Amino acid sequence: MLEDLRPTDPPVPLPAADGLFSVSPGVAHLNHGSFGAVPVPVQRAQERLRTEHEQDPDGFFADLPARIAAARVRIAAELDTDPDRLALVSNVTEAVAIALDSIPFAPGDRILVTDHGYGAVTRAAARKAAETGAEVVVAPVPLDAPDERAVREAVLAAVDDRTTVAVLDQVTSPTARLVAGPALLADLRARGVTTVVDGAHAPGMLPAPIDPGADFWFGNLHKWAFAPRATGVLAVRPEWTGRVRPLALSWEHDKGFPGNVEWRGTCDYTPWLAAPAGFELLRDLGHPAVAAHNTALARYGRRVLAERTGLPPLPSTPGVWMSTVRLPAGHGETEPQVKALMAEVWHRFGTRIAVRPWEGGGVLRVSAQLYNRPQEYERLADGLAELLKG
Repeated sequence: MLEDLRPTDPPVPLPAADGLFSVSPGVAHLNHGSFGAVPVPVQRAQERLRTEHEQDPDGFFADLPARIAAARVRIAAELDTDPDRLALVSNVTEAVAIALDSIPFAPGDRILVTDHGYGAVTRAAARKAAETGAEVVVAPVPLDAPDERAVREAVLAAVDDRTTVAVLDQVTSPTARLVAGPALLADLRARGVTTVVDGAHAPGMLPAPIDPGADFWFGNLHKWAFAPRATGVLAVRPEWTGRVRPLALSWEHDKGFPGNVEWRGTCDYTPWLAAPAGFELLRDLGHPAVAAHNTALARYGRRVLAERTGLPPLPSTPGVWMSTVRLPAGHGETEPQVKALMAEVWHRFGTRIAVRPWEGGGVLRVSAQLYNRPQEYERLADGLAELLKG
């Protein structure tokens, strides 16, 4: 099921969110989906940890593995998963490297990705294929695929008896679409395909984001779960935990997963220790209220952009706090065009957006978070309408 395109009014701002973020009033930050924005209470929680660290560096590191494990237990409870199958990582870029290094590949194996995948994740699959003699197969998913079933069929059409691994987005970064839903994961498991799910946008936004059917699943907590950067999680099915290969050998290696993945010597672990504070804040605000606000605001942004620019809105999945429109042919079709457009929108309108290149016209994505206001989308739409005339 996809979100309908009927007109929607902007939501009323949540009073409890006033003063919660330190985003500059001069910045229309409509790109929370990229790097997030850390709420002030979570910033302060991390600052306290950093102060503690500097007051007694040796003492801080002495019991750090146990403190990381305790934070992981709290995070696992929020994500409704087993802490023994969850590891803290920096981000999904690190997590996909761990996952792909833990899977045995043979020459001739096929790694399935889609053309909606996040660039760094797709590149990781391509590098692994080049190293092992495997092959990357790209499943094209139409931008206007009408529903989840159509997306699933497009992915399954690219699966054959040589497909051993599928690297799929849960919610796509460029197009805000659900791909690796429960039905597709079940279909792939039935065909013997190992699934690697990029859930970068799921924590904090989707309820119970980790599908137990995924062999490897990873997500970022710094986008929608209010955690400091860089905080991510990697979830692994029990049959794989003993085969997980950390990127670096550490003093915790012999203890096995997840500690062997988490420990990397002298690093800043304060983002991980502060991450539970983000989930606590989300719970205190009321996740249903936050979800209703952000979903409605994302829909409103899409409506305003479509009405005032004439750009066609693209389908999105209900409950996703991002929305997209399609740029006209000749705009945003290449990486240089995309970078130039985002820079011009920033310099002329003080607005941060995400645009990804696409043949026939790029995809422009806006995000919605508690600090955003309807006027920001309206200003972007009016400015973009003028910009595209030039």
